[in-house]
Amino acid sequence: MKIVCVKGSPRLYGNSATIADYFLKTAQGKGGEIQTFALNRIKYSGCQACMVCKTKQDKCAINDELTEVLDAIREADILVIATPIYFSEVTGQVKTFIDRTFSYLVPDYMTNPKPSRLMPGKTLVFIIAYENADEKSYSDVFSRYELFFRFFGVGETHLIKANTVDAIGDIDSRADIFKLAEETAELVMK
Repeated sequence: MKIVCVKGSPRLYGNSATIADYFLKTAQGKGGEIQTFALNRIKYSGCQACMVCKTKQDKCAINDELTEVLDAIREADILVIATPIYFSEVTGQVKTFIDRTFSYLVPDYMTNPKPSRLMPGKTLVFIIAYENADEKSYSDVFSRYELFFRFFGVGETHLIKANTVDAIGDIDSRADIFKLAEETAELVMK
């Protein structure tokens, strides 16, 4: 299975990235082909609302370093998005990336029974890490983005959520989260 991981932290080795790496290591051990993109290391812009992807071509008209990411996702079986939560939301890097996925939608996506250009049945693994101690916090973030990705034809979705992690390395003592990441990888690789 082809797995694309999009890391949205401004930190290369932050807590959400560490969880993603653990997930990917397990998935790779089960035969997964991994491709990882650290959004903060590439140059890209947000959607320009030019509508070229709805009128003249079937992909985003912007040609920047996010083009490779968007193309890789087209071929992937599993998409992993890892992000810390900043100001009760995914990072700006992830939001800008998600805005560009608008190009996956067909021109008549609002009425078309098959609104997405992506092959249906992809799996989404959404990883979030945040400082708040409340385990129920930020479930709305996942449900909001899960809705968009289901519109793209994603079938199976999984949330890996780590609370009370703020400083780099806080995740290292969270065996429960590493176990969840491992179990999720084993589940999606079946």
